[in-house]
Amino acid sequence: MKKRKLGFSTISIHCKDTASRHKSDDPARAHATPIYQTSTFMFDSAEHGAAVFAGKQEGYSYTRFGNPTQAVLERAMAHLEGGRSAVTFASGMAATTAVVVSVVRSGEKVVASDTLYGGTHLLFKRTLPKMGIEVVDVDASDLRNTERAIDKKTKLVFIETPANPTLKLIDIARTAAIAKKHGVALAVDNTFCTPYYQNPLALGADFAVHSATKYISGHGDTVAGIVVGSGSHMDIVRKDALSDMGASISPFSAWLLLRGLKTLSVRMQKHSENAIEVAKFLSKHPKVKHVWFPWLPSHPQHALAKRQMRGPGGIVSFELKGGRKAGAKMMNAVELCVLAVSLGDVCTLIQHPASMTHASYSREALRRAGISEGLVRISVGIEDADDIIYDLKQALTRA
Repeated sequence: MKKRKLGFSTISIHCKDTASRHKSDDPARAHATPIYQTSTFMFDSAEHGAAVFAGKQEGYSYTRFGNPTQAVLERAMAHLEGGRSAVTFASGMAATTAVVVSVVRSGEKVVASDTLYGGTHLLFKRTLPKMGIEVVDVDASDLRNTERAIDKKTKLVFIETPANPTLKLIDIARTAAIAKKHGVALAVDNTFCTPYYQNPLALGADFAVHSATKYISGHGDTVAGIVVGSGSHMDIVRKDALSDMGASISPFSAWLLLRGLKTLSVRMQKHSENAIEVAKFLSKHPKVKHVWFPWLPSHPQHALAKRQMRGPGGIVSFELKGGRKAGAKMMNAVELCVLAVSLGDVCTLIQHPASMTHASYSREALRRAGISEGLVRISVGIEDADDIIYDLKQALTRA
């Protein structure tokens, strides 16, 4: 019989996309992927070592270049995102940097959406200019801005959708069409949605970038990044960026991500279910001025969310009528929710973007990005929704 294409959850668990008898490269035939905690690998002969280093024979030589635990994770992520291949890194920022330096050279340009994770913003504004790479920020939710910003020097368009922390959306398919028309690569930070809810490559993007620290891990116990791509440029990401930068994922971190992948679909469903309930609660609370959440009909890009995403994810942002002071009081009063940065953890995290994750933004940049001083971001966990809402309710009484 013809091999059956497997579903998302099955791929996440078995790390392959078609059903077939299990085969193991591990001599002990371990059911769980082993942690190959080694820096180097032995060769059968000098000729064997030379062939591996020359790329004439498959094999491993040094964990900075590749590792069997890492390879299983990369195959799984490539299947889940629908990409040609994937490359894993020591952090989400290393993954983002790898995409840029693989595509853009000194004297060339990146067009980026103006609302990005604070670390990405800092990379684009502080580090890339030192390398002779210009970055132009645009409100990429208006496609005309993206098209106007692209010129002959532009080699990459980098967008984040939904945006962190405003949850502003960008039409990936139409942005990809613009990039393709100009011969420019498109990278999409897909951290908030994960491949469970959004597939940028299927919509025409060249790269899907993940801070795997977040939902892919899901347990707040490792830092990692992943790039998945559809074309030959992934060879450059691996051979040049990974090797030369040296920002390789550790075998143990790769193993933790493989463990996280096994429950990604069920966690994302629970995150989303809880986030919907939290967003509804906040939208009706008298002390809340505004709620940003793509699955609420009040979101200005609700129709786009339904078209390009299969679910909302677990991030809810809101602003209190009392502004930053009220938000601080509320965050200081939570008892179940954890006052901490990051997101995608099984427990609910709450933080203040303007002074924490996006502290690298100037006041003017915050204003342009739509990040108000009073904006509070919640990464809704998978606890019982009633308990999360009760905690937010009691904290809001003190705001």
